Amino acid sequence: QVKLVESGGGSVQAGGSVRLSCAASQLDIEYYSMGWFRQAPGRAREGVVCINTSGRSTYYVDSVKGRFTVSRDAAKDMVYLQMNNLEPDDTAVYYCAAGPCRLYSGDGHNLDYWGQGTQVTVSS
Repeated sequence: QVKLVESGGGSVQAGGSVRLSCAASQLDIEYYSMGWFRQAPGRAREGVVCINTSGRSTYYVDSVKGRFTVSRDAAKDMVYLQMNNLEPDDTAVYYCAAGPCRLYSGDGHNLDYWGQGTQVTVSS
């Protein structure tokens, strides 16, 4: 059974940093683009970042450009999201996902696999 397990969420003050990790099991991420969505209370799910299979192409939603960095380690089947200079509007549940980066500009409902999510709370 494929599993994506996120870790690293928590509470941080505005301007702080958090690093999220996503561990894939029963899934060889070498063959999948990987990324992160987020959903805040009362808001639609939003694609945040995506990195393709080679790692040479990435997608970032405008609101996180210059602050967030996605990376992957195919040998370990791990994906990371480094989030710097966090803002209260970044508060959300962050979900790891596997599937084509072209789906990250939408709500991602056709993506192949999803994690259970990890909460990130940014206080002002």
